[in-house]
Amino acid sequence: MRLRLPTERPTEPPTGYKIAHPVLSQDGTRAGFTGVSLGGALPYGVLDDASCVYGRRHRPPARLCDCGFHCVHDRTAAEALLCTTEHRAAVLLEVSVLGAYIRFERGFRYARQRVRTATVGPCACGAPAAALADAGWGRPGRRALTAACAGCVRGRASASLTVFARLAGDGLRVVADRDGVLPAAGPADLAGLAGPEGLGVPELAAEAALLQARLDWFQTQLARLGERGPGGEGGWDKG
Repeated sequence: MRLRLPTERPTEPPTGYKIAHPVLSQDGTRAGFTGVSLGGALPYGVLDDASCVYGRRHRPPARLCDCGFHCVHDRTAAEALLCTTEHRAAVLLEVSVLGAYIRFERGFRYARQRVRTATVGPCACGAPAAALADAGWGRPGRRALTAACAGCVRGRASASLTVFARLAGDGLRVVADRDGVLPAAGPADLAGLAGPEGLGVPELAAEAALLQARLDWFQTQLARLGERGPGGEGGWDKG
């Protein structure tokens, strides 16, 4: 006789934790995430359904496949994954497990999820993140992002945490880790600045710092152009 696992009927969706890379669409209008393992080939939104990464037609999570979203029960276990070199630039996600799921000892494999909170680690320099910036790689049609502080933005574009949350939609909260729990990401290039409305004092302060860093970079570039002259050979006067 084949034994079956008991069917669970929770009164509210279980909570899980995972890590992922934030991504921005090519046109800069939509934000989401991409996984750090096999599922990384299929970026997903804040509220999304899982697909079989192998292209099979069954509905995740199939028992004879490893398709579906994955998460762990314990936040500390997810944070530990961020210590590895290849995952330093990822963010920590708190998710609601929706739809059908299979429970394992350490977590769930499931059909549908809602990302409730994304916690962004510090910039590569160690300062708290003020923005999410181009990580220098991506998927077709999507740019991967990584943490960046206001001082490291300079002339490269970036999207503040609030802007990313607005573009992702569906009630996502994006917060910077200010307790030193998450490790700093590795070096990365930066890209996309936007300015939302209706922000609180911390968000406005972060936006102002980003703008000031951008202005400082432009002033430096203008000063260099002034030294080189219009012809690029030094000095405004050649006579």
